[in-house]
Amino acid sequence: MDLNDTPEQAQYREQVRAWLEEHKSEAPDVDALSEDEIVPARRAWQGKLAEGGLAGVTWPKEYGGQGQGPIEQVIVNQEIAAAGVPGILDVIGIGMLGPCLIAHGTDEQKSRYLGPLLHGDEVWCQLFSEPAAGSDLAAVQARAVQQDDGTWRLSGQKVWTTNAQFSTYGMLLARTDADVPKHKGLTMFVVPMDAEGVTTRGLRQISGEAEFNEVFFDDVALDADAVVGTVGGGWGAALTVLMFERLTIGLGAEGFGYNAARFTKAVAQDAHARRDPEVRKRLGDINTELLAIRFQSYRVLSALSQGAIPGPEAGLAKVTTVKAAIDAGELIADVLGPDALAEESEWAYMISFLPGLKSAGGTEEILRNTIGERVLGLPPEPRLDKGVPFSELKSIEKQGAPA
Repeated sequence: MDLNDTPEQAQYREQVRAWLEEHKSEAPDVDALSEDEIVPARRAWQGKLAEGGLAGVTWPKEYGGQGQGPIEQVIVNQEIAAAGVPGILDVIGIGMLGPCLIAHGTDEQKSRYLGPLLHGDEVWCQLFSEPAAGSDLAAVQARAVQQDDGTWRLSGQKVWTTNAQFSTYGMLLARTDADVPKHKGLTMFVVPMDAEGVTTRGLRQISGEAEFNEVFFDDVALDADAVVGTVGGGWGAALTVLMFERLTIGLGAEGFGYNAARFTKAVAQDAHARRDPEVRKRLGDINTELLAIRFQSYRVLSALSQGAIPGPEAGLAKVTTVKAAIDAGELIADVLGPDALAEESEWAYMISFLPGLKSAGGTEEILRNTIGERVLGLPPEPRLDKGVPFSELKSIEKQGAPA
């Protein structure tokens, strides 16, 4: 594998770098903004990035993207980081939900939603997880019932929804048929977040922020054309979102700031730690994992550039990245002591945020099962729910496994 830029990629990198150099003075200084000013400023900057061709890099040109490959997207990410300016605000919309609309949406949906999504005029959120359906996403209980005129009525609850507090639309997975097995009775919908009956409540995290929300739907009216894909075909649309989500998290280690050089520099500040063989071993293990993820990312990028689609192996990158970063946070806390958790410390937020990231995009346990079954070909775990209508599952669970 040649890890150097091709002449075409080097030329593209220079174009990206030149645009950022010309426009970086227009980028918002997030640290200098109040909480109320950050989102409008980030949305406006995303619009600038879209105008410069630095948002939706891999989207087809007919939908406002650049029609580039994943390597060009990495180049853009690297140059944005090097320029010290913010990236796009709506990572979920552009990275996960936009691709789902492109793959499964109608021409009318693509025409209506993709442009405003790309330019930051309308932010989107992902309405998947529920209190009783997180990693087992197919167990969702939010219910959408079709009316005689073709419209829908939606009721239920979602949780851990990022950006719901300022989103214009959400992409929601709901059960539309409880009399078939749980994966088959699902449908994907576009939901206006300001619709009557939608209530959003922030969930305060250990870091003190409220990035996530719980969202309630009380007999919300949806138009007939709110369906993404086909009625009953929601699981296929959801898999598209999940694959792009795991790819985004798994390939984003260094973009999140989880890199070997940063962790090594922090540990090396302590003279005793530099000489401690146990500290050196722990740091070596962490850095080895992060280095492995870097080259796994290159491998994935090579496959994607040749036309492959994100597969379940992307979950392995996510599991390894988060575990290594948590281990790094624990090591830094051991070396720096209470100073690592001080409010002004660069590590306090990372250490408090990472445990929640273990569940984002699927828990570690579920992802390991998926990798074992679909990548390594190991026997699947026994399932009581296979082929059983969703409406009968609770009675099956109470009875236990059939004889």
